[in-house]
Amino acid sequence: MISPTIRLIQKAQSLLKEVVIKTPILYSPYLSRAFEAQIFLKLENFQETGSFKERGAFVKLKSLSEDTLKRGVITMSAGNHAQAVAFHAHNLGAPATIVMPLFTPPTKVGHTEKWGPRIILGGKTLDEAHQIAMDIALKENLTFIHPYDDPWVIAGQGTIGSEMLDLHPELDSLLIPIGGGGLCSGIALMAKYLKPSLKIYGIEVEGYASMSHALYGTSEARQGGITLAEGIAVKTPGNLPKKILKEHLEGIFVVTEEEIERAVDLFLCKQNIVVEGAGAAGLAGLLHNPSLFKHKNVGIVVSGGNIDPRLVSAIMMRGQFQEGLLTLLKIEVPDIPGVLARVASIIGNHQANILEVKHQRLIYEIPIKMAELDIMVETRGKEHMEAIIKDLETAGFKVRKLERE
Repeated sequence: MISPTIRLIQKAQSLLKEVVIKTPILYSPYLSRAFEAQIFLKLENFQETGSFKERGAFVKLKSLSEDTLKRGVITMSAGNHAQAVAFHAHNLGAPATIVMPLFTPPTKVGHTEKWGPRIILGGKTLDEAHQIAMDIALKENLTFIHPYDDPWVIAGQGTIGSEMLDLHPELDSLLIPIGGGGLCSGIALMAKYLKPSLKIYGIEVEGYASMSHALYGTSEARQGGITLAEGIAVKTPGNLPKKILKEHLEGIFVVTEEEIERAVDLFLCKQNIVVEGAGAAGLAGLLHNPSLFKHKNVGIVVSGGNIDPRLVSAIMMRGQFQEGLLTLLKIEVPDIPGVLARVASIIGNHQANILEVKHQRLIYEIPIKMAELDIMVETRGKEHMEAIIKDLETAGFKVRKLERE
């Protein structure tokens, strides 16, 4: 197998002209203030299929002969690489088969289907899906398009590095998601060539810190499991990415599920940008170790935006609880006429909004002549909520507050 080189990345740049979007790099005033740094976002979620994967998929497909393309290609992916291969294979007239693991979100399956490939759902993990794809490739004489352990794929992803530094040569740190390592290794190879002093940090999610283990011998208590960042939930990193990152990486942060979720919520509510869990990993890395990047010029690769709308809604609601903008109050009241009006009046006097009320009379935890009100209240924040609770307690009501810590 050939190795990815600067020349290969430069060739990839030429191939990708007018094929993929040269995505914007936006300076974020909000994040820059919040982290006391200069934060720039490389928005690969703006690509046609919603992720950076288009780059590597197209470059790999263009490296194949016409006869090979006519026979057909196959790949395995949890979604973004699948969409990219399906999209470009469709445009190049090549039959495509996509093996997607069983945990793949329905949104990503649907987005892949629209480009007309044959889709096979199989395998509980990416490794199992990989084996299914390899068996089919051998049986049907199809060419396998690896999502990350391929020099042409890595070269395609590496074009992001040159785009970032061409526009912002002042960058001194990059935060890049790591799954199999194709994205991070491609960017690292090119970016370090252009600016050797640049510090590059990879981001993995807990339970899937396979590159950390491969490069640094780290271990984790948690292994596998469900994650919001399914796009980087890879148990076996690529051999080529490992070799590149061993020489070019400053370090790897292993972030928590809570940090991934918080990063997605920040993008949604503070940047008005829809980002998937894996796409938010770079920002999660900043949340994980903010002091390291204080007063630095930081580039964050937002690798993708393919996320289930239901998850978006749930994350935003949970974020509202986290910030104290929504609170569920459990208020013990005497079971007499007019008590609900009294409670509502106190809340209304504070210009807070009651979203939902549930009147509980039949639970054993309270006396028979008492009732419990479950009231969802929208406020301006935690201090506003505390003032409401104080007035309710002054009026003689026993109040408990349930919120996400």
